[in-house]
Amino acid sequence: MNAAERATSPETAAKIAAIVNLFKQQFPKVKANLKPWTSDPDTQEWVDPDSIDMGFNLPAGHTLIQLRLQEHRLLGIEAACFGPFGSERWKFSTIGDWTFLGTTPPPPGFQEQLKQVCKEIFALFNQEQT
Repeated sequence: MNAAERATSPETAAKIAAIVNLFKQQFPKVKANLKPWTSDPDTQEWVDPDSIDMGFNLPAGHTLIQLRLQEHRLLGIEAACFGPFGSERWKFSTIGDWTFLGTTPPPPGFQEQLKQVCKEIFALFNQEQT
C-alpha cells in the first residue's frame, strides 16, 4: 500500500519520514515517491494492504521499496529496481540471504549502502519490542 495512504497515525507517519531520511543519509540526492502505485482498480487489486510501499530514484535506477508487515511488526524488506522502460534490473530481499538478483545488479558499494539502510529500518521498527 502506498506509504502516503499508510500514514494514518502520527507513529506511522514519523516512521515513514524516518525511512525517507535514512535513504537521504546514504543517497543525498534521492527523491522519494510516497505514492508509487496508481489508484486505478487493476493496480489496487494487486496492492498488499499489509505493506508500506515507496519509490526512490536511486543511482541504480527507479527502485520500489516494500516493507512487509504483520500486525505492525516488520517481517522483511523487498526492493526492485527498474530501468527507463520498466524492465527489472535487479531485486533484493531481506527475507533469505540478503542477496541481489537480476540481469544488472548494482555495484558492491551501492549494495552495502542499501543493506545498511535496511538494517536501520529494522532497528526503527523493532525499537518498541526491545
